[in-house]
Amino acid sequence: MPLLLFDQRTGPDLGADTPAYPQPHVPDWYADAKLGVFIHWGVYSVPAWGTPREPGRHTPVEQEFSHHPYAEWYANTVRIPESPTRRHHERTYGVGTSYEDLADRWTAEHFDPDAWMELFAACGARYVVPTAKHHDGFCLWDSATTPFTSARRGPRRDLIADLSAAARRHGLRLGLYFSGALDWHNGAFPPIRSLTDLFRLRRNDREFADFAHDQLTELVDRFRPDYLWNDIDWPDSGKGRGPKDLAALFARYLDQVPEGLVNDRWGVPYFGVPTREYVSEHSTADRVWEACRGLGRSFGHNTAEDDRHLISGHDLVHLLLDTVAKNGNLLINVGPRADGTLPENQVARLHMLRDWLAVNSPAIHGSRPWRRHTEPTGHPVRYTTREGVLYVADLDPQHGALSLSGEAAARAAEGEVYWLTPDGRRPAHPDGGGTFTVPEVLRGAGAAVLAIEGGAE
Repeated sequence: MPLLLFDQRTGPDLGADTPAYPQPHVPDWYADAKLGVFIHWGVYSVPAWGTPREPGRHTPVEQEFSHHPYAEWYANTVRIPESPTRRHHERTYGVGTSYEDLADRWTAEHFDPDAWMELFAACGARYVVPTAKHHDGFCLWDSATTPFTSARRGPRRDLIADLSAAARRHGLRLGLYFSGALDWHNGAFPPIRSLTDLFRLRRNDREFADFAHDQLTELVDRFRPDYLWNDIDWPDSGKGRGPKDLAALFARYLDQVPEGLVNDRWGVPYFGVPTREYVSEHSTADRVWEACRGLGRSFGHNTAEDDRHLISGHDLVHLLLDTVAKNGNLLINVGPRADGTLPENQVARLHMLRDWLAVNSPAIHGSRPWRRHTEPTGHPVRYTTREGVLYVADLDPQHGALSLSGEAAARAAEGEVYWLTPDGRRPAHPDGGGTFTVPEVLRGAGAAVLAIEGGAE
């Protein structure tokens, strides 16, 4: 999909009527967390299908929405007559079956929220962000605003209640994803076919703004989420100074959750943390930010994808290191099956991350960016720092040798230097040219981490 920088979308211009927003704040728990798990699970998990984005192939811009790779966009893509999704749907369910009909086929019979959270915590995640309502309008909690919910259809369970309780039992912070301005169940617009349509074909009236406000207020009051992760803007009629407008909702939220956080996808001149979807910052950012992506090319489970479409374990480690070195958090997504099980190839990737973090957590959790995130030329490395220790992550440990330069080399000459290994710290000594030999036990890892303790700052 084309890149959208949501922190740059701050309209409409209300001039003197622009409300007063709270002071932007990124709490310490979030800056320390570094890794979260996104969970895209909904009615779209029943068909679990999106046009697979083949590696190395470019999708023409005119097909970006008709050949959408995101399975969670099924309710929109299925309405585009020429789309592969429409053809798949008619072959699988018949011409007369609507998207809404699929809600009653979602049973979630193997859903075990504690097993999910135990896995995520073991993999090094510090927060989780399940989808409370995606663009299809289906609520995963028992909402008083609509019967189109998981409590009254399909699973017949308040899934957000289950997920939030399990997250907190396993020591994870809770975020909630909410689709603020898009709700395809409440409106009669044609399908979205372009980025222009994305912001044009939606409701901005007062009634819908109040509806969105009431739903998000239910989530805040019931679950006290640590993080509000909104998507695709907010109804324009709800951006003023009224008691049901967004500024008042933010104030209410932060009054109840003082260490709460909001993201940047509200379409107002206020946000806590900018988000980047399937892209990164070019260099170290001045403020904490967040990278989000699926383990594959879809967020919702997509049965049309296979291992070729999923990020490799080594690349996942590199992505985490690159993001953290640039002052970011990585929100990596899992897409459960409709029955509540997690796809085995996704779990395998999480296990690879778990195994790497079991050794290298000190370079990630609670760390901060260094003077730069990498070197402009030479061997690929990423830098982080924590409690006076400089961590140098070698992204190509198979090479067998790591040469430091500049300030890092100067610190190593004066400080204590050691490798992080499965057996603990292993002293590291350079050869005559200032090169450190990577231990054999680390050469098959996604990255090997050299720690420099002390030395000149």
